[in-house]
Amino acid sequence: MKRIIALLIIIGFALPSNAAFWNRKDKALEAELQGKGYAGTLPDLKKNAQTKEERVSTPIFESQKSFDNPDELKPVPRDNPAFIDIISKQDKTSEFVVDANEIIPLMEKLVDCIEEEGNVQLFVTRANVLSMNLDHLAEKYKGQPESYFESFKKAMEVNNYVKTTAQLRREAEIYKRYLAYQASGSIYNPENINQQLQYLLEELNSAILLLRQEG
Repeated sequence: MKRIIALLIIIGFALPSNAAFWNRKDKALEAELQGKGYAGTLPDLKKNAQTKEERVSTPIFESQKSFDNPDELKPVPRDNPAFIDIISKQDKTSEFVVDANEIIPLMEKLVDCIEEEGNVQLFVTRANVLSMNLDHLAEKYKGQPESYFESFKKAMEVNNYVKTTAQLRREAEIYKRYLAYQASGSIYNPENINQQLQYLLEELNSAILLLRQEG
């Protein structure tokens, strides 16, 4: 019993010094960790932050005043071939293509007549039918964008050749009995007529090719 009492007394004296030891250790650890991790002071995040400035963007292009005002809009340059051939090319897929597809077979029939050396009456008949249709085409598209197309211009040129050659063959059939193939009568010479027919044949084929490209 005396031993237990003596042990308790010893422990009692030892406790204050023990507490002082751990207290000094905690303070030393706190000093060492000062400013580190969660034990230290957190950095000031607002110190280096910049205030966001409100920016106003400006358009690159200048706005067009009265854009929706018809009086302020420039008219379409329909008389400009460059505009017709490039900007309005889609117009070529409309009525003109339909008309071109009706003209092509008429030209082909006349081509067959020349190549097969058909008689004068058949040639003149087919030439007249083609010419009447081309005259209608010229009247329909007079002053229109289609009149600038190369195919249209070629068709109009061919129309003149068709009329001239048909007239030549008609007159040659009538006057060949009375005119010698000399001086004024040389124009009705079969050789000259054949040359005109070959020239017309080449022009017809060229026009057919251009008209087909429209489709």
